[in-house]
Amino acid sequence: MGRYVARRLLQMIPVFIGTTLLIFLMVYALPGDPVRGLFGDKGGSPQVIAQLRHQYGLDQPILVQYWHYMKNMILHADFGTQIASGRPVTDVLGDAFPVTLRLAALAFLIEMVFGIALGVVAGLRAGRFTDNAILLVTLLLISVPVFVLGYILKVIFAFDLNWLPPNVNDSTNVNELLMPAIVLATASLAYVTRLTRTSIAENLRADYIRTAIAKGLPRRRVVGVHLMRNSLIPVVTYLGTDIGALMGGAVVTEGLFNIQGVGGTIYQSIVRREGTTLVGLVTILVLVYLLANLLVDLLYAVLDPRIRYA
Repeated sequence: MGRYVARRLLQMIPVFIGTTLLIFLMVYALPGDPVRGLFGDKGGSPQVIAQLRHQYGLDQPILVQYWHYMKNMILHADFGTQIASGRPVTDVLGDAFPVTLRLAALAFLIEMVFGIALGVVAGLRAGRFTDNAILLVTLLLISVPVFVLGYILKVIFAFDLNWLPPNVNDSTNVNELLMPAIVLATASLAYVTRLTRTSIAENLRADYIRTAIAKGLPRRRVVGVHLMRNSLIPVVTYLGTDIGALMGGAVVTEGLFNIQGVGGTIYQSIVRREGTTLVGLVTILVLVYLLANLLVDLLYAVLDPRIRYA
């Protein structure tokens, strides 16, 4: 297992470099100049603009900029400086990431618990009314856009029933984060439910399940041990890849509920063409995604003892 983890960590290096380079090239291919954007409609003198471009290294070739970015990030944990505010990007990351991390963690918990539970119920009653009802509800959740669902929930639970606050003023308050977390988790919850349902229904017809039932094992043990451990492998795979998607895909949700997290920061960085900030944010998301995939691979051996890593 140790050799496998070491090999996977080494494999992450070229993936990380290639991904960050691609992102870097895409960000700096965006039209516009962040330095000229500082002066607005008034514009600035060519001398001042040239001086600022030199100060931030924007006058260098793109690959040279990437080299300095990677060197400073790896050796000094320095992601550069935000041009608009002059703040270090690490400070911006420190403000934005904890907020989105709390939101994504709550959304992940909702989609994992309710998605797996509903999927198990539907899978054990495949073809019956309960199964069809759950499939219909999940289809609706997948079909409704995030901003439409968020607006509907705000009108019902915030304005009409006054159960939850319409916007997030304190990101450490779970009660305020609950509604945006539900909105963020809905689509993923529907996919987890459907994936769990399909896996449960297929494994119910497997020979090892029929053998366990024929041996007289209690139904709780058959479902909880034999059926669940094998059925959750594709679900765990999806959940692992969805961690990064939840953190990076919260742009609409954070804007709808006035949350100052990664999504809002990414949006503002694109508008202002803050390449340094945007690359730093996406770099952290890439690391989260790679580590989540490594964790998923290790969980395979826990769920299925037949899986071994050389």
